[in-house]
Amino acid sequence: MKLLHVDSSILGDNSVSRQISAGIVEALKAENPGVEVVHRDLAAAPIGHLTGAYLAGQSADVKHDQALQEDLDLGGRALAEFLAADIVVVGAPMYNFAVPSQLKAWVDRILVAGKTFRYTASGAEGLVHGKRVVIAVSRGGTYEGTPASALEHQESWLKGVFGFIGLKDVEVIRAEGVAYGPEAREASLKAALDAAKALHAA
Repeated sequence: MKLLHVDSSILGDNSVSRQISAGIVEALKAENPGVEVVHRDLAAAPIGHLTGAYLAGQSADVKHDQALQEDLDLGGRALAEFLAADIVVVGAPMYNFAVPSQLKAWVDRILVAGKTFRYTASGAEGLVHGKRVVIAVSRGGTYEGTPASALEHQESWLKGVFGFIGLKDVEVIRAEGVAYGPEAREASLKAALDAAKALHAA
């Protein structure tokens, strides 16, 4: 069994989402002895954003210079890691109402027509099935069930992304209100870590 652990926070050890995603991985490792973990840190080793050259480079007719070939290889590895994983754990903090641009860049490399989805006469069809996806969400404010819910383009977007490619049963462990002061941060983080510890093998 393979587990892909993706982190995207730029805050290092001070990151709430990294602490939660690490707790999720530890719980799932305990439930799945022998699981092979691949950790992709998108802050330490960012994936470049999509370019016209990258998209054109998908064609065999396009001449690849070294930089383009390295970019294509990186995108290919990210996609291969994702496709090979049985479990995907994503650490996703909220930055200005959405996911970090580093995480968006990774998503752009795994949403590939013909690989993870396809368009048919009746619309889009997801091609990825049988993976467990757990998202560690952190955000400074509170959104669910509040007037600010219209500004939440983090958790809902990620659920939409994974659902689009066929993974509709996404688990979320959430820490909200972490910017409301030290006590609120500690309480929210503790609740999220307790939820992570309670995870069981699917």
